[in-house]
Amino acid sequence: MTPRWPGILAGLLVLALTIGTLAAVGWRAEWDGGLGAADWAAIRFTILQALASAAISVTLAIPVARALARRQFKGRGALITLLGAPFLLPVIVAVIGLLAIFGRGGLLNDALSAVGLPTFTIYGFHGVVLAHVFFNLPLATRLILQGWLAIPAERFRLAATLNASIWQMLERPMLRSTLPGALLVIFLICLTSFAVALTLGGGPRATTVELAIYQALRFDFDLGRAALLAGVQFSLCAVAAFIAWKITKPDMLSGGMDRVIQRWNLPAPGWDIAAISAAAAFLLLPLGMIAVRGVPGLMDMPPSVWQAAIRSIIVATISSALCITLSLSLALWQSRLVSIIGALPLAASGLVVGTGAFVIVYPFVNPAKLALVVTALVNATLALPFVLRSIGPAVADVQRDFGRLGATLGLGPVAWLRIVMLPRIRRPLGFGAGLAAALSMGDLGVIALFAGQAQETLPLAMFRLMGAYQMQAAAAAGLLLLTLSLAMFWICDQGGRANADM
Repeated sequence: MTPRWPGILAGLLVLALTIGTLAAVGWRAEWDGGLGAADWAAIRFTILQALASAAISVTLAIPVARALARRQFKGRGALITLLGAPFLLPVIVAVIGLLAIFGRGGLLNDALSAVGLPTFTIYGFHGVVLAHVFFNLPLATRLILQGWLAIPAERFRLAATLNASIWQMLERPMLRSTLPGALLVIFLICLTSFAVALTLGGGPRATTVELAIYQALRFDFDLGRAALLAGVQFSLCAVAAFIAWKITKPDMLSGGMDRVIQRWNLPAPGWDIAAISAAAAFLLLPLGMIAVRGVPGLMDMPPSVWQAAIRSIIVATISSALCITLSLSLALWQSRLVSIIGALPLAASGLVVGTGAFVIVYPFVNPAKLALVVTALVNATLALPFVLRSIGPAVADVQRDFGRLGATLGLGPVAWLRIVMLPRIRRPLGFGAGLAAALSMGDLGVIALFAGQAQETLPLAMFRLMGAYQMQAAAAAGLLLLTLSLAMFWICDQGGRANADM
């Protein structure tokens, strides 16, 4: 129904920004050695913490997503949006909130000390896993929730007619189709962890591959070691993607007719209330502490912070639009290469992508002049796996259920998108656009490699305030960044929030 060339062009652009930038770094590198003992230790730590973080995040997300899918209550839509806040936060801002709860002087340790119990330290392996669960539990919940909401009302009606188990007939097959992808996405996020390990790792024993790449680039400027570690990262991600592909079981049941879902056999709401309440407390308390610490410094922020905020909004808007265009083009391509291309940005190190872009443009133009353009382009590429994961299954369902009918009616590509495709993928499309915009709002890595004072974005302005020990103003900038990220996500996500009577 749609031409293949938009997907091919999108795929080539993604390849250029992932494999191409890695090749540029490797081309400029001076290769004089292999991996050392510290590198192997970083690889082991990276794999272990990524496995633990992904498994815990997805396991905890299942009861939360199930509860949200089958319960209606006042403020449910707002809660779903707020549950996405931790994943949308810039890491350094979220760490401030986590330290306020779990840190040495946090609320948890104060409570433990008050009753004479040993205190808790957030630094080390368990701290890294805790932070990753904080960031990725909301993402896992939203990905699994999309699977639950995609089950047509006709299937629930059929299960009720047959007096069959909802879990056996509908929910377990859906999870077998959804969970491998969610596990892969979160595993790859944790595999490329940088800021969490930098702030909470607690020393050389808690160093990730991404942190080792940063050290090789920033302190040693060893492009060869950085490119080698980035190659290791690509290999690990490729193995993870292959395993997820092998164990994924597609849902072979047919689609529905977009009817409102009705449930006749819901159990007592006790476990659902407990799951939602526990997740909300774990995720929202640190966010509340960010607000408590940020409000007093709002009047202390310099004017440059507001200018940086405007730049961030512009960059995030462009990045989100570009990401949606790339993701939709790839999803419509319907090629076996899409799953591989879509996973490449997760495997790519953001630092290596930025360094490779610097190497490519430096002979022709001052990189600072292209800082915002390159940042928007790279941010769109790095957000693409999440957006593609959100809209890809919906696009495939529409193609499967209505493709032959559209061809029979002679609908052209534009009419097909406008009449058939876009209305039916409105919910995941809005979610993906909001996710891409919020992730771009919080990006620090790419812009830090290029920008001068005139190209400063809000995360970079906050980072520089922290470096100048203006902590109150930095906390206020963090609160502003959180507010803007949530606002952009909320605006785009209007079509992504569930409103079915379940």
